[in-house]
Amino acid sequence: MKLIIIDRKAWERHCSEFADFIHRVEKLIGNPPETDEWLDNEAVCKRLGISKRTLQSYRDTGKISFSMIGHKCYYKESDITELLNANNE
Repeated sequence: MKLIIIDRKAWERHCSEFADFIHRVEKLIGNPPETDEWLDNEAVCKRLGISKRTLQSYRDTGKISFSMIGHKCYYKESDITELLNANNE
């Protein structure tokens, strides 16, 4: 293993310059949007406290939006939270 010794002031200057660089890049490209977590049938049933059949009815009636990949359904976590909030009001 090779050790490199650097003066504290040089290190702090390097860290500060790197932080400035990151700040400039973020201003140019903006912060990445927060991504939604995707949940499968089992996670949604557990979160909503419903059966798989009830979840199927929600899909059929359009009460809940979903995406299908292959033969498996996925749901945005924000949609599930929205549905829970609507039911609590």
